[in-house]
Order: sequence, then structure tokens, then C-alpha cells
Amino acid sequence: MKAYRYFDLVMAAFVAVLLISNIASNKIVVLGPFTYDAGTLLFPLSYIFGDILTEVYGYRRSRRVIWTGFAAAALLAVVLWVVTLIPAAPDAGPNTEAFNAAVSSTVYIVLGSLVAFFAGEFSNSFLLAKMKVATQGRWLWARTIGSTVVGQAVDTIIFLTIAFGIGGVLQGSPMEGGLFWAIFWSNYVFKVGVEALFTPITYAIVGFLKRAEHEDYYDRNTDFNPFAFDAPAREA
Repeated sequence: MKAYRYFDLVMAAFVAVLLISNIASNKIVVLGPFTYDAGTLLFPLSYIFGDILTEVYGYRRSRRVIWTGFAAAALLAVVLWVVTLIPAAPDAGPNTEAFNAAVSSTVYIVLGSLVAFFAGEFSNSFLLAKMKVATQGRWLWARTIGSTVVGQAVDTIIFLTIAFGIGGVLQGSPMEGGLFWAIFWSNYVFKVGVEALFTPITYAIVGFLKRAEHEDYYDRNTDFNPFAFDAPAREA
């Protein structure tokens, strides 16, 4: 397998963004006309990293990173769930109940994030890879934004349904329909807007990595099965 100088750094940043945004999503915030979970402030960067990974290194390597992020988020959910089951020290104070309440929400958030992340990221990466071949590598801005429009729609509706719809019902605090759709549209518009706003930065990073890594992968003969774990081919 070809060795790369920056692949591991991009993967680490991708996973860090995913985990931090999952925890931050416990809080619903209002910023101007937008109402969304606080994790949305950072989460769009995961799609930008996903675009960069697929554009430079190809779908196969992006698939490995997506599964790495999935495993890390699953581990986060399991650890937080186990922590809530362990009895607190007698003199732990009132913060224990507050912690358990916050963590119990995080479990549903991470569960929703896992399912949404799987569906959204693979949709995004698949479309980007296919569009790159179809356009012969041209119009990167159209490919990154176009794939994000689809991927973020899939991601957002699945995440909110599980994290705040089903999760809210199971915890006895269902989210009102009006608030649900307000968060959906705010999340969706914000995420796609961040992708568009960061397009010049995406261009700069993609250009730098292609030059530094001597790689510009085209997925012409790629197996797009998300459950395939074959080693990436050396060249398309």
C-alpha cells in the first residue's frame, strides 16, 4: 500500500471532529435565525474532510476512515453508557445526576449520529467519487457542494429522528414537531452553507495534498460496497 505523509493527520482530524460534535450536540442553541444542536457548529467540517479524503485518496481509503470514525463513536457511546451504570461514590455530590442526565442524552445522540454518519458519509463519498469520474476531475466546487446537499440531507433527517425524536420519546421528553423541523432546516442550511463558504479552503487543501502526496485518485474500478474492507489499489 502506498505510504502518504498527511493521510493519518486528516483521518485524526476527521475522527476528532466527529467525537467532539457528538458530545456538543447535547445542547440546543439559537444563533441568529438558526436553531440547532451545538454539535452542528463543528460537524460540517467532517464532510469537508470527507470530501478531501475522497477527492485526493479515493473512495477505498475514505471508506477506511469512515469506518474508523464509526468505531470511535461507537466506543464513545458504549463507554458513556457503562459509566452511567457504575454507582457513584457516596460523596460525589449533585453533579452525578446532572452528568448521568447529560450522558443519557449523549447515548441517543451518538446512536443517531452513528446511523446518520454511516448513511450520510457514504452517500457523500459515493457521489463525489462518481461525479469526479463523470466530470473528469473538473468543477470540484460543484462536486463537493452537490454531494454535500445529498449527504447532509440524509444525515440530518436520520440523526434528528433517532437522537431527538425516538430518543426524546424513550426519555419521556418528546420534541415538538415544530422545533424538530426548525432544527432540521437550520442544521441543513447551516451545514450546506458551511460547505459552500469553505470551498476556497477546500480547494487550497486539496491542491496542497495532491502535490505533496503525488496522488489524485479516480475511482474508475472501485467496489463501492461500504462493507468491503479490501486494501486500496495502488492506482486507478
